[in-house]
Amino acid sequence: MLHSLVRRHALLPPMQLCRVFLCTGTSASSAGGTASPDPHFMVEYLVDTCGFSADGASKASKLLPRIQSTEKADAVLGFFRSQGIDGANLRRIIAWKPALLGWDVETNLAPKFKLLREMGLSESDIISVLRVHPIVIGYNSQTTLLRRFKIWESLFGSKEILLKNLRSSGWFFSSNIENVVHPNMNFLRDECGIPDDRISLAIQKHPSFISQNPYALRALVDRADGIGIPRESGMFLWILFVLHGVSKEKFEAHVKLMNSFGLSKSDLLTAVKKHPTFLRLSTELLQGKMELLVKDVGIAPLDIAYHPKPLGLSLEKRLIPRFRVMEILKSEGLWKSTNKLHIFFSSSGPNFLQKYVLPYKDKLPKLLEVICDIVLSLEKRLISRFCVMEILKFEGLWKSTNKLHIFFSSSGPNYVLPYKHKLPKLLEVL
Repeated sequence: MLHSLVRRHALLPPMQLCRVFLCTGTSASSAGGTASPDPHFMVEYLVDTCGFSADGASKASKLLPRIQSTEKADAVLGFFRSQGIDGANLRRIIAWKPALLGWDVETNLAPKFKLLREMGLSESDIISVLRVHPIVIGYNSQTTLLRRFKIWESLFGSKEILLKNLRSSGWFFSSNIENVVHPNMNFLRDECGIPDDRISLAIQKHPSFISQNPYALRALVDRADGIGIPRESGMFLWILFVLHGVSKEKFEAHVKLMNSFGLSKSDLLTAVKKHPTFLRLSTELLQGKMELLVKDVGIAPLDIAYHPKPLGLSLEKRLIPRFRVMEILKSEGLWKSTNKLHIFFSSSGPNFLQKYVLPYKDKLPKLLEVICDIVLSLEKRLISRFCVMEILKFEGLWKSTNKLHIFFSSSGPNYVLPYKHKLPKLLEVL
């Protein structure tokens, strides 16, 4: 029989020949119930059909059920591809649950995709959700998937906000509602005094925060209490958000760093109470900001503790460029000393432009070009609006205004469309 089988399939490609031997060998020994598929068979199958690496295919194949034929696997892969799921997205799903390749499409997969569409998810929504959260496929359609979707939709307040969060970080979707989410909500409301509307906002912005272990949440509250933030304060929930992503070790590293600049732990806590988000910075980045502000700019460390907002600003996109502007103005004798240097760095782009750049555009036009290159290239809206203003002035079309901040913060076309026929290239500037 073996010789005739080889002769019959001598011209078959190696992949198909492997399938023939697997199926024949399994059926021939089924009576004894001891047959097992060649493990190399599915490794090759996953490499050829899904693009797995040999190592990835080997790991996935070990979690596969006993497969006698690729008929179901072919159907599963075909179904996923018909739904727009292929390549890396498909490999991610298969790697998460290789047993999917043994599922019946009509019984196990099609109903779930149908339900997702009935819940209002588009094809691209489904792809995005499954890419981040493939476990959704594993839920029972009615008893788990639909129920969870409805509960989270209610918690988020709308289907749109739920979908937005599912696309970006969907792991919260698998959290235990009864034992985790609801107890956390009750704790924040009943014991911490946080109003329902703020808890709802917390869920919308940070679903992972409300989905954490209840014991971990209580530990966070203890840490916030230790900082000295009253629970009834509007800052309390914000502090909890920040501490949720800052380990005790990282916090102590920040304390040690601030000590090196002459600040005590109490001084650090003063800064945290005013602007806690800087705690999320790596110690290296925080050190770079402190060195610039203290050693180069000349701000007293204690002033930073009382006005910590610059610590939350980008070093590359805000602090360094504005420091260079300061240096240029000082070199030209145009710098006006101020006791509120933190405002120089933290003021909005339009205000900064109006106060520190525009007053010198006539005296030092070349300096203005340098300032624009340094600052405005990093603040694209400002440089484009400034160019529009200069073009309109050159053409005699500029209407002076005492509210320049509105010019820089309003919708772009408002100041351009009236001149689109006279100056067709003006739109290109925006």
